[in-house]
Amino acid sequence: MLILKWLKDPALHFPEQERDFSEAGVCVGQIQKKARLTQSTVSEYLSLLQRTGLIESTRIGQWTYYKRNEAAFQLLKEQINKEL
Repeated sequence: MLILKWLKDPALHFPEQERDFSEAGVCVGQIQKKARLTQSTVSEYLSLLQRTGLIESTRIGQWTYYKRNEAAFQLLKEQINKEL
């Protein structure tokens, strides 16, 4: 849950990252550092979120960057409003 919150406003939560967030997202290393969890645990969480379609990844060189899939969140919101 926190990872999704952080990725909603990456400039606020990851100010030390130099990359343009709109382009690729947040480096997995930055997420792992902020979460204070092992790399394998963070990778498992990110993999799960990616399989559900809530986040997208971009590979640049040896690094993987993650960002929220805002279209998926909008669709989820619409489904909840429709069904509930």
